[in-house]
Amino acid sequence: MSDTQTLNTLEDLGATGMATAEVSAPVHVQKIDAEGRAYATGKRKDAVARVWVKPGSGRIVVNGKDFADYFARPVLQMVLQQPIVAAERTNQYDVVATVSGGGLSGQAGAVRHGISKALTHYEPELRGVLKRGGFLTRDSRVVERKKYGRAKARRSFQFSKR
Repeated sequence: MSDTQTLNTLEDLGATGMATAEVSAPVHVQKIDAEGRAYATGKRKDAVARVWVKPGSGRIVVNGKDFADYFARPVLQMVLQQPIVAAERTNQYDVVATVSGGGLSGQAGAVRHGISKALTHYEPELRGVLKRGGFLTRDSRVVERKKYGRAKARRSFQFSKR
């Protein structure tokens, strides 16, 4: 079939060889800096976390404090450790994180997101496990803004007939 002929059916397209172009899956490679660390940024609500992961004994440091001291609630500590437990890498990596903005719940979610991304940068084969657990997806829910003529985002002022 020449280039000047028009394609009238799908069979004609198949005959040209254009339909059989192979699409390969993206290859994820290891991304490590000069000091042997993997870096990632995690976000949740208004919180932003910068996370570095390197081989170690399993220490997690958030803003210069141990994560158990920074996040006092056991639920937040569990949220922080979810990607490491899902990847079965407890006591194998040291995590250093700096987090700012938002509240404690958002900060814990941001650090979790950052740990997940940094683990995939260090060990690309963990991507499938973390993706299935939903740890690589940025939770995009944020607080709805207040509207004019309203008490809050959706709540109206109290109505009185008098």
